[in-house]
Amino acid sequence: MKNKEFITFRKKLKKTQSQMAELLGISLKAVHSYEQGWRSIPAHIGRQMLFLLCSFQSNGQLLQNCWDIKNCPEEMRERCPAWEFNTGNLCWFINGTICLGIAHKAWKDKIKICRKCEVLALALKDIVY
Repeated sequence: MKNKEFITFRKKLKKTQSQMAELLGISLKAVHSYEQGWRSIPAHIGRQMLFLLCSFQSNGQLLQNCWDIKNCPEEMRERCPAWEFNTGNLCWFINGTICLGIAHKAWKDKIKICRKCEVLALALKDIVY
């Protein structure tokens, strides 16, 4: 996640820098540093920001499951944690999902693929960043 994206997401969540720091469990100085581009934003902070934003965006409505959007074959679904835990609307959040036919264990690498996927794009459809 880049600093401009962090700022856009924070504003979309309607949070001040202080409120965002509290919500993320980090210092206000860290938020300042992220937004100024002085420090890179750790993967776990980016992940949490996306989760909060998708939850905020959905407004309590369940989003469509990834396996329906991607038309995943049953044998692939059965190996996938998103299917196992019935979290197809949050597949991008979960490590080990079977995207592009293989499991991606590291979220930092996985999110690069997810950012190009229509599942996350649908969840963030009204966000310009």
